[in-house]
Amino acid sequence: MYSNILKQINIFDNYVLFIINRKMKNKYLDKVMPVITSLGNLGVVWLAIAVILLFVEKNKSIGEVVILTMIFSTIVGEGIIKHLVKRVRPCNQKNNSTLLIVKPISYSFPSGHTLSSFAAAEVLSIYFINYKIIFITIALLIALSRIYLYVHYPTDVIAGMLIGILCSKLIFIILQEIYINNVGTFLKNIL
Repeated sequence: MYSNILKQINIFDNYVLFIINRKMKNKYLDKVMPVITSLGNLGVVWLAIAVILLFVEKNKSIGEVVILTMIFSTIVGEGIIKHLVKRVRPCNQKNNSTLLIVKPISYSFPSGHTLSSFAAAEVLSIYFINYKIIFITIALLIALSRIYLYVHYPTDVIAGMLIGILCSKLIFIILQEIYINNVGTFLKNIL
């Protein structure tokens, strides 16, 4: 059964990559997608937003939460899951594919660009609800660029989205627990 599920996932992934290659690939997207994906390199767009927030006193803690979430999501995705799953990237499966970006050297599952983008976008969306569409759109474009550029399978990206959102939720749970425990300790000390 397990091998049948993996077979179905591979069929789905390869079908989507085939459709993108046949129906979407064009010279304009070939220029735009590498630029979009570069926004996710080392989480640069999200770290830039976090650093800006650090310099605005009322938003400093938000910048800290974004950075903490990015560190946590990187440890989970790049440090743990990729080394457990060890999925080979689609660009490494076929030798005839010409990449528009430098070939990544890490494993494929989950997409680290997508994971960190959705983790950061989720945090920012909670604090700046009016800009949620912008944050999620940037994260989604970065995710789609990874598939278009043939460095991730669709299921790598889907997993990156889900794990990224989960990482942001876990950070909020941990921070809330720390806050509640500190308030509880403070109240015990003054009473």
